[in-house]
Amino acid sequence: MAARSLASLTLGFGLVSIPVKLYSATESSASVGFNLLTKDGSRVKQQYISVKTGEVVERASMVKGYEFEKDHFVIFEPEELKALEAEASHVVDIVAFVPDKAVDPIYYDRAYYLGPDKRGAKPYSLLMQAMRKTKRVALARMAWKGKQYVVQVRPAEEGLVLQQLLYADEVRSMRDLDIETVSVSDAEVQLATQLIEQISADNYDPAQFKDEEKDRILAAIDQKIAGKKIVAAHRPDDEPGTSGGQVIDIMDALRASLAKKGAGKSGTAKSAPAAEPEVLKERKPPRRAAASPAPAAAPARARARK
Repeated sequence: MAARSLASLTLGFGLVSIPVKLYSATESSASVGFNLLTKDGSRVKQQYISVKTGEVVERASMVKGYEFEKDHFVIFEPEELKALEAEASHVVDIVAFVPDKAVDPIYYDRAYYLGPDKRGAKPYSLLMQAMRKTKRVALARMAWKGKQYVVQVRPAEEGLVLQQLLYADEVRSMRDLDIETVSVSDAEVQLATQLIEQISADNYDPAQFKDEEKDRILAAIDQKIAGKKIVAAHRPDDEPGTSGGQVIDIMDALRASLAKKGAGKSGTAKSAPAAEPEVLKERKPPRRAAASPAPAAAPARARARK
């Protein structure tokens, strides 16, 4: 199925206007949702209660307000809130080109793909190749869905990526953590360097990693549908002597790690998954034991994708 664009935009590049389409670059499928029910299995619904009267307040009777002092609010009508929204614009206005490593990834927010729209293929390719050659990325302003964003436009392997950036006041400073500075010896650094070199990889392949915790939960849901009891999985941190407060000798730990890894380099940095009890290893969708021709229950994995 062809990707569906979210919006048609114009990328402003000097006197050049590049018609582009905006596409989602990511999709969230990490969480498994559970419903809140009563003990007899019926659904419950959420209600808003007035703190003053204790009565249920319907959504149509609600207004929005800003608390400027404790329990003191200024009320905004819907048309006033609408007037406060940033004026919508289809132009992504490039204001500067900076080195491709100039933006710390901690400022990265949501990512989108940009594809050329009609009559935009040539200027799109021109901008992409020019940024690759100069090793620079674009910083731009964008007003979308009532908000104003600072975005980065960068060339990827097959096209342009639009990356929403966080504002400075949205990123906390690590100075607030008051991290203690501790000196380490050259020998400790040398051993740590050897361990890093042993388990180094040339690139990041996201396909090598999967959400094992999600798979474990989905397998447990399938077992529960089949009427079986869920047994807790064995976890490495349940072992005695693995407390986070345990005092260890760094040099001994580094030497032990080097010995465990062996002389050869590992191609990936993947860790072995924790052992699981036999009851959670079955991955086949459960079948309902019934004499009627009712269809089998769908596996939890398939339901989670819907």
